[in-house]
Amino acid sequence: MTDFADSRPRPMVPALQRIYMPFNTIAETALRVIAGGLLVTHGYGKILNPFGAVGMVEGLGFYPGLFWSPLLAATEFFGGILIAVGLFTRPAAFAAMIVLLVTVYFHGVVRGEGFGGAEKSILWTAIFLFFAVRGSNSQSVDAKLGKQI
Repeated sequence: MTDFADSRPRPMVPALQRIYMPFNTIAETALRVIAGGLLVTHGYGKILNPFGAVGMVEGLGFYPGLFWSPLLAATEFFGGILIAVGLFTRPAAFAAMIVLLVTVYFHGVVRGEGFGGAEKSILWTAIFLFFAVRGSNSQSVDAKLGKQI
């Protein structure tokens, strides 16, 4: 099996590697914590009123809204917490990615905003895709437990 860690390009200025290497984990952890935290803040209003988005989700074709609206609220709020702390990172990030793909469709197609309207959702989808594939790093609850899905 190929070890992809060995195939990373080396810095053009080798002396800079001592500067960059310690920040790899810090940068990845910061991205995970910030993305998860922002997802929590986005889902906070929904978790306070889990049936408040029934009309919106049914307007997108997700029936019954009484099922999908609380699921959306839980995915954003609790999924964001899980991603931020790095627990069950892959499934939480995968669920968040699915939610964001729906927002790409909503902004890009339903509202007719095209790429310009969907670009933030595309960026968020890419961030959660990264964590769905990569999982968490050494600075996570998953790592402390010694297990990852």
